[in-house]
Amino acid sequence: MSIQSKARRDARLRKAKKAANAPTAVSAPVPAIEPHADLRDASGSLLGGIVRRDGEWTLGLGGRIAGYSDSPARVLVLLQRARDHYLQAGRDVRLNVSTALATAVRVDIEARGMTFDAFKAALEAELAAGAPAAEDGDAVH
Repeated sequence: MSIQSKARRDARLRKAKKAANAPTAVSAPVPAIEPHADLRDASGSLLGGIVRRDGEWTLGLGGRIAGYSDSPARVLVLLQRARDHYLQAGRDVRLNVSTALATAVRVDIEARGMTFDAFKAALEAELAAGAPAAEDGDAVH
């Protein structure tokens, strides 16, 4: 056997071994998570936020998922309530909202035929009464 034949055979065996050790299953793609709002304190620590994943708005507070809804207006009002709670407790916090979330909230509110302030007041009254959500798909689960 020639030296070149052995080198080709060894290269072919290394390639086959490498292919055998490579992962065979392709994992399912992870759905994209779009961040749309964040609530941060003066030091920049994240206190809460809103993300959108698979068309659903998710509210996170204190490092945990607090709920989700089809209504962007509902989750924004809840994050604003958290901001107000921190402000009343004397913490300096800042709420940043993406243009896409602001637009989605406006469309959501207009579809309901109300103003944002009227929606917020109705949600505040609903939460104070402990009543279930008025419409399907609106509850923050």
